[in-house]
Order: sequence, then C-alpha cells, then structure tokens
Amino acid sequence: MKFPSLVLLLFVFLTCQKRETQSFDLVILNASLVEVEEGLIIEGQFVGINQDTIAQIGDMAELKQISDGTKTLDAKGNFVMPGLWDMHVHFRGGEQLAQENKDLLQMFLQFGVTTVRDAGGDLNTQVLDWKNKIIEGKMQGPQIFTSGPKLDGQGPAWPGSLNVMDSISAVKALDSLEILGVDYVKTYDGDLSSSAFYSIISEAQTRGLKVTGHMPLSADFEKAIALGLDGTEHLYYVLKSCAPIADSLSELGMGYNVFGPLLDAYDPAMAQKVFEKMASNNVTVTPTFYISKTLSELLSTDHSQDSLLENIGPGIIATYQGRIERAKKSQSQGNNRYTKMNAVSKQMLKPMYEAGVPILAGSDAGPFNSYVYPGASLHGELALMVQKGLSPQQALSTSIINGPTFFGLEDIYCSIKQGRKADLIVLLKNPLEQIENTTSIQWVVKNGVVN
Repeated sequence: MKFPSLVLLLFVFLTCQKRETQSFDLVILNASLVEVEEGLIIEGQFVGINQDTIAQIGDMAELKQISDGTKTLDAKGNFVMPGLWDMHVHFRGGEQLAQENKDLLQMFLQFGVTTVRDAGGDLNTQVLDWKNKIIEGKMQGPQIFTSGPKLDGQGPAWPGSLNVMDSISAVKALDSLEILGVDYVKTYDGDLSSSAFYSIISEAQTRGLKVTGHMPLSADFEKAIALGLDGTEHLYYVLKSCAPIADSLSELGMGYNVFGPLLDAYDPAMAQKVFEKMASNNVTVTPTFYISKTLSELLSTDHSQDSLLENIGPGIIATYQGRIERAKKSQSQGNNRYTKMNAVSKQMLKPMYEAGVPILAGSDAGPFNSYVYPGASLHGELALMVQKGLSPQQALSTSIINGPTFFGLEDIYCSIKQGRKADLIVLLKNPLEQIENTTSIQWVVKNGVVN
C-alpha cells in the first residue's frame, strides 16, 4: 500500500515542478534596472521577454526554472535601461543616397538608439518602407516615426518639401500627409509665410496631427501656441520671444542675421514668462545642442580621423561640404552666431526644465549635417544637457520619457515593466551617476533581437 503512495507523491512533485517552469523567448538575468522617471536602480532582477514585449520582471529569487530553448543574457549586475529616443534626425539626399541613408539605421542601434523621429526629407517612400519592415521584423533598425515631407513656402529650402502659401494649400498638403500615413507634421521656414504657418497649425489641429518644426521669423511664437502648436525645433524660435527687441528686428528683414542681436538682448525674466506659457500648453522644444556645438567648431576641428567616419557613405560625406563652406563664409563675415547660442542656451535650459517645458533630446544627425554621427551624436546631446545644468536623470528623461510621451505612448515605453516594449540597453556602468556611462553599451535588445 505504501508503494502506490510513493508513486503518487512523486507524480505530484514532478507535476508541480513542471508547472513551475517558465517559458520566455529571452531572459536577462542578474540585472540592475534603471528606472529613469524615479531615478532609481533596482538590483538583482530578471527581465523575461516574449517577442518584442516584456512578459515579466521580478527578483532573481522568484525566477522559476526556465524552459529549454529560452535564450539567456547574464547581465552580471550590470545596468538595464530603456532604449534611447532621438527626436530629431534626417534621411535625405535623393534616390542616389537612399542606400547610404538605409545603412545608417544599424548605427543608431549600435549606440542604443532604438527609436528615431525623422524630421523630414525627400526619401518618404523609402523611409515608410523601412519603418514597416522594422515593425514586421524583416529588417533591423530603430523604430521610425516620420513627418514625411516638410511643409514650406513657394520656394522651399529643401527638395521634396510641400508648398503651402495659404489655407487652401495647407488643406491640400495635410491631405497628402494623411494619405502617406505620417506620424506628425514638420514645418520649415525657408519661404513659409506667417499666415501659411498659422493655417498649417489650425488645419492640423482639426485633424489631430501634431505640428512641430521651424517657424517663420515674421510669425509670433505665442500666437502659434494659442493656435495649437505642439513643439518647436532648435532654440532660435523660443529665443525670439525672449528678447524685447525681437519685433523691431523682424521688421528689418534681417533673416537669420537677426539672431546675433537677439542673443545679445536675451532677457531671462521675459524668457520665464515664455517658458511658463509653453509648459501650460505642453509645447515641446528640441534644443539640438550637439549640432550647434559641432558646427561652431567645424573649422577648428580635424574630422578626417573620426573613427565613425568610415561608417558614412561617400555620397553623404560629400554633402558635408556645404556646411563647411557656410562656416568659412560666416567666419569671414565675423558671424559667431553658433558660439553665442552655445553660451545663451546654458542660461535657457535649466529654467525651461524647471518651468515644466517638455524638452526632447534630438541630435539632428543625417546627411548635410557635417560630422553629426547617427547614434553617437545623441550621447553627445545628453552630455551637453548635463553640462548646461541638468542632472543625468533629467537628461535621460528628455529621451526615454519625453520621446514616447510626444506621441502619447508613455504607457508602452518609458519604463521596464510588464507589458512595456522590450527596447532595452544593457550598460556596464550606471548612467544615473555619470551621463557618459550611456556609452558603456554591452547589448542592445530591439524587437526581441540582441544586437
């Protein structure tokens, strides 16, 4: 009678053991989780991933037996952080540079940038194709959000832009963007009138499309905010509202030369009121400090030995010459706008952050923007934010928190939690201690694939 009882007990034991087995596609073991929003490190954790989603996290002591076939990564106490978002990049240069642009995608992943926001170009069909193939797992690269073609005036600054001269052409342009299936609207100030700019904002507002970009110098930033502007790229257009002489200078038709005097006339008290208005209307700003610094040092820096230059195609490298020639021209004219902007931006960043303005990390990497390398430049952007007054945690939030939030995806990204997307970076060093530690990348996980 005892023998059957032993068999029964063994059966129950084995059945329980089988039930205790857990199955994942990938498990990261012994991880120190970086919770950016709270600024916390949670040690001794595991992260179970199925396909592109975090299926479970927990203390290592709670991890049950893993089923055969589960891939494992032992972080050995190292730091697991959500992937970085670069909220201002470009894919452009025409069909002849399409493949070279495509080759840049892997560079973003190499540096832990798992999502990019394309800020307009002339490779719209290709970019949308890459975007869909990455989603479907048919190619590796960062998730792409794109504006499609920029919206500019009758004489646009960039090829591929859509012409908007009035409210009627604004409607047609937005019809085209909706047919393309873009994620947001990007304006540009090459030849865009203030009235056309306002029409774009108003029409986009009725369609539920977000608008960010450049602003005509004749336009009023606060009026644009009142109409529903969602964001602004670079700091120049915010700066224009922070100097009492702005309106008088705009009337002189000085173009971009207006920014020299504006920088000299920057008024912190006036700026504080602008920042508060931006914050109350949830208007984002993408400062793009890194490209400003790179361009200000273009003639004094030898980039020929840059280690990442060999990853850039010859066609894209050829586009860098335009910026170099412009730098030479500015130097000969005594124009030091970029140098001044670097100084004033340090006065602007911390007060903007403290006022509650949603700041987005963006590098402006892409063809024509000389030596601003995909992926690496975003780490440079974050480092400059810290140099200008933010803590490492605050700088990281401009990418990892504010990036997804711009698209209303804060419940899908932003944190390492069950049900969130498993876009992850494993770092050898703690990024909350020093921002430069974001470059200590051991592994990048994107769409369930370890890079």
